Amino acid sequence: MRFADIVIPDTSATRGALEVATAYCSPALLNHSVRAYLWAAAYAGMNGIAFDAELLYVSSMLHDIGLVKEFDSHTVPFEEAGGHLAWVFAAGAGWPVERRVRASEVIVRHMWDKVDLAEDPEGHLLELSTALDISGRRPEDFPAGLRAEVLERYPRLGLGEEFIACFRDQAERKPDSLAATFVRGGVADRIRANALDG
Repeated sequence: MRFADIVIPDTSATRGALEVATAYCSPALLNHSVRAYLWAAAYAGMNGIAFDAELLYVSSMLHDIGLVKEFDSHTVPFEEAGGHLAWVFAAGAGWPVERRVRASEVIVRHMWDKVDLAEDPEGHLLELSTALDISGRRPEDFPAGLRAEVLERYPRLGLGEEFIACFRDQAERKPDSLAATFVRGGVADRIRANALDG
């Protein structure tokens, strides 16, 4: 698997989602969102997993939008805020209600420990890809050449420390959130040990 083998969908919705992410995310968070899709799509291609590329791409671009100040919620966890924003975005894109709900589900579930592949292939792929990109889980599932290509095109730009700060802020304000659970579980150490930063 090489970078050129990854199919990147080109629809009005995917272009719009990238535009939103570019407008609101920091450079590091934007590159993380792009890499989240690339890792997910590459993994699916290498393992014969059928998935909805447009849905996964839109969800990848918006999955961390709840961390940015303009969309941060003081009442719900960031992934739920992001899910709500994705529902609104998808409505504007003309998606039917069921597809809007799917975008929201995929984003909320990316924070789960595990998402069942049979039940939700896009959620499974986004959970897997974000775990790789943030805390370095299972890099051996991706060829070294592919990892190098993706990181050269979309460098990390200090994502680790930025993400630690975001999660600590979420944990302080939302102690019952999954972000807070991750912080208490030592996510900062895992982020700092991520082989992708080596």
